Amino acid sequence: MKVSTRADYAARALLSLALHGLDRPTSVKEIAERTGLPQPYLEQILLAVKGAGIVRSKRGVGGGYLLARPLAEITLADLIAAVDGPAPTPVDAHDHCEGHCVLQEVWVELDEETRKVLGRFTLADLVERTRIGHS
Repeated sequence: MKVSTRADYAARALLSLALHGLDRPTSVKEIAERTGLPQPYLEQILLAVKGAGIVRSKRGVGGGYLLARPLAEITLADLIAAVDGPAPTPVDAHDHCEGHCVLQEVWVELDEETRKVLGRFTLADLVERTRIGHS
């Protein structure tokens, strides 16, 4: 599975929030400066993540984004689903061509394993790994 640019940017933006913005709202501009991500694209991504209930926003002076849930309750699977939508099931109608059914079963298993792995990594895990040096 290849992670989309949107998913990568969402993960980077939320990791930045988790590392720096737990006690106060963080502006999109600040996140963009810290992460090197393009601000207009980041705004769209944060709106999608907000729609999924992962972040909340505060308007006005001193406004910006805050995480809406504890770090340990936000997984990479949550982020990817928020910005890319639910992962499509790789199984279409079985066409019974030579070996196709067997291959479809492998693709489904690969997809399920990928979701499990992404579901195991929380923002809390990523913050801890960042702080101890990427081990």
